[in-house]
Amino acid sequence: MKTIASCVEDILMTQPFLEEALSRHIINYSALAEELNAPISAILGKPIKSGAIMMALRRYNTPNTTLRHSLKLKRALQKLGDITVRSNLSDFTFQNSETLIQSHTKILEQVEANKDIFYAFTRGIFESNIIISSSENKQVLACFSAEKQIGLQEHLSAISVRLPKDNSKVSGLYYQIFKRLAWENIPIYEVVSTTNEFTILVEDHVVDKAFSVIKNLKN
Repeated sequence: MKTIASCVEDILMTQPFLEEALSRHIINYSALAEELNAPISAILGKPIKSGAIMMALRRYNTPNTTLRHSLKLKRALQKLGDITVRSNLSDFTFQNSETLIQSHTKILEQVEANKDIFYAFTRGIFESNIIISSSENKQVLACFSAEKQIGLQEHLSAISVRLPKDNSKVSGLYYQIFKRLAWENIPIYEVVSTTNEFTILVEDHVVDKAFSVIKNLKN
């Protein structure tokens, strides 16, 4: 059976920014309780007093609840490895086709000959992306001349982070990275990840700020 406490928890879990602000004590309990009164009353099918909601908010935000995963997450963040920044990148988007792999093979031959080139390829259901050093733009266009190009974004930078080996068992690790970037109003153009490496693509004008945010995650 639904209770006021379970309703509060459900709402906060689906609104991480609200939960974060609450844990940092930058939201007024009374005002938030008034705001949540209508949706919680609707869920429970009866009018609820805001005072009861405020008590549920205070109980939810006790140290044991707020920090239930914090120690494990903090250790994982402290173990973040080297941070590498690469600038002057371009992101090409092509529509998937039966010949896309052949076109991809052509550009791989170009990239393999020059180890200094940044290159990443991701394939979705309907489209594929190539992130590559902008110096190779003409080569990409030539190799993919038979493909349908959907988009091209230039003036991008990549920030790559080495993750601890047990990162897949730590809940909230990626959320912490995305959350901190969002709090600083840094838009992410694209994300590329492997098992132990995480790369975000951002526009050049915010790369310094984004690097600083990620570096400070260790603190």
